[in-house]
Amino acid sequence: MKPIKIDPLKNNINFLEKKIRSIKDYPKPGIIYQDITPLLRDPQAFSLAIDLCCEKVDSDTDLIAAIDARGFILGSGIAYKTRKGIIPIRKMNKLPYDVIAEKYSLEYGDDQIELHTDSIEEGQKIVLVDDVLATGGTTEAAIKLIDRLGGQLSAIIFLLELKDLNGRIKIAKYVDNIHSLIEF
Repeated sequence: MKPIKIDPLKNNINFLEKKIRSIKDYPKPGIIYQDITPLLRDPQAFSLAIDLCCEKVDSDTDLIAAIDARGFILGSGIAYKTRKGIIPIRKMNKLPYDVIAEKYSLEYGDDQIELHTDSIEEGQKIVLVDDVLATGGTTEAAIKLIDRLGGQLSAIIFLLELKDLNGRIKIAKYVDNIHSLIEF
């Protein structure tokens, strides 16, 4: 009898997938919201997610850029574990210093994100982190902010990618190094 080969990464991803719940018609009718709070609440799942994301961060990375709001949770863990600085990319009117701004469209409306003008020094290598890649609008806006400050985007990391919304197509023109732990 041939031994069964178990793929530990696939088992880890399956474990994480089970920690995400779908909520219909949130924040508006027709949207199926992928809620990661059960994953965050589970210490084993949260630690595993951070560990797997950290494997995608090169040692010569200077900063982790995290998108408001759940991207902050993941980005902070990744920055801490990889011993990198973190910069917050926030929704409009949340940062207290001089900012640059970028507008974008979501699948359920329009919004704007901002970044402090002194967040990035010219040429710094940046890894961008967010919880979900959907249509790619928020991520594309964040990429544009990083670029305007002279940052060199080296990778983008998502906990979850919603494949049917084709967000990867929108952002692939900016960087090849895109990682999603989970794909729905």
